[in-house]
Amino acid sequence: MATPVLGDEKSNEENVLDLSQSTISSYHFPSLSKLAKNHSPSPILLGETRNYKRLKQVPSGDESIGSEGNFHSGEGRTSTNSLSSLPRLQFRDHIWSYNQRYLAIEAMEEAAAVMMGGEEHKVQEEGSGDEVKLLQLLIACAEAVACRDKAHASTLLSLLRANALVFGTAFQRVASCFVRGLSDRLAIVQPHGVVGFIGPAAKILAFTSEKDEALHLVYEICPQIQFSHFIANASILEAFEGESSVHVVDLSMTLGLPHGHQWRKLIQSLANRKGKPVSCLRNTGVVINSILQLHCVVKESRGALNSVLQKLHELSPKVFVLVEQDSSHHGPFFLGRFMEALHYYSAIFDSLDTMLPRYDTRRAKMEQFFFAEEIKNIVSCEGPARVERHERVDQWCWRMSRARFQAMPLKMITQAKQWLRKTSVCEGHTIVEEKNCLVLGWKSKPIIAASCWKCT
Repeated sequence: MATPVLGDEKSNEENVLDLSQSTISSYHFPSLSKLAKNHSPSPILLGETRNYKRLKQVPSGDESIGSEGNFHSGEGRTSTNSLSSLPRLQFRDHIWSYNQRYLAIEAMEEAAAVMMGGEEHKVQEEGSGDEVKLLQLLIACAEAVACRDKAHASTLLSLLRANALVFGTAFQRVASCFVRGLSDRLAIVQPHGVVGFIGPAAKILAFTSEKDEALHLVYEICPQIQFSHFIANASILEAFEGESSVHVVDLSMTLGLPHGHQWRKLIQSLANRKGKPVSCLRNTGVVINSILQLHCVVKESRGALNSVLQKLHELSPKVFVLVEQDSSHHGPFFLGRFMEALHYYSAIFDSLDTMLPRYDTRRAKMEQFFFAEEIKNIVSCEGPARVERHERVDQWCWRMSRARFQAMPLKMITQAKQWLRKTSVCEGHTIVEEKNCLVLGWKSKPIIAASCWKCT
């Protein structure tokens, strides 16, 4: 049986992604204060896409898009045939749900912007207009890539490379990473009718000096990894209170950080605590301390992760610390996955913009050698090569419960907030409690979630 071609999405992936102002405002990007409220589509950036000829649909969904080409008109009209397609409705419902979630936040931001007034707000509004056009162009290119129209996608990529600047605004910088991912994906897609899978071979993760330095910078400057280690160590200390021997199984193997940052701090805490000192700490190199690792085991079949969780359950751990990115980058459809990733990493790049100056080389290294690699994997890879399969808290809770693990409440929200105030270099990061998890976020956007589990 032939394996599907890369990019050969189901019928809803071939449907037009509505780029009317209401759809684009469905996603809240921190660096865009007014996504599209007062800005009409750019005739330069979007005019070409109106002449974009759609590839022939599969027989099951004979949908026509009329003379408007790839985009709907500004009034958001859609054909009756399109609306009658169930996959189409599922995808648009997905977009609509985000619209409801972030409309209130957008309204608050706009009200604050109006209150600010002055020349500074005028300059920001003009800049956000350019970024709205860049966002529209980026989504149009993603749609062209999903439809396997190499000619049109190549034209859009040329425009994007000229506007998505590596040392530009926060959104330009994150857009440059997505442009690289789209370019890589376009290079391996095939046109309709070609049978077989083509994709990049799975790459062995070699820590070059640049990647190694970028990882160290992320650890030192961004709170994500330090937050993970703080929650994990606090949970281990609580679980082994009064014990004289601690056996640690580390799935993450310090994430490639050579100096054992997490375990050095844990050993110091164990040595300084009251009562009987710990006589033995074994680190076997396999952890029930999983920091940003298990998502790499998630596959389409779900069998791989279930097998791993079953084996871990057989170890009867006293505590299982799980920390993962809180975002949905494992979806089966490319366009939905693309939008989720763009929303997620826009928040991260916005936080970097707040923490570091535009031309700080440390910022560029983190963006281009760490986060860009994750983005490229989400956008350009399929099959075994796609390992950045992040999922939301609800999904992880379901997976863990299915594997016969029970959630342990993390009673350290006050400690975590105190830790954040001491370590955070800027305002904007938040810690909230959700479904027995502690979630680190940037403003309104969740970034990573930490949870603790025990065997049932």
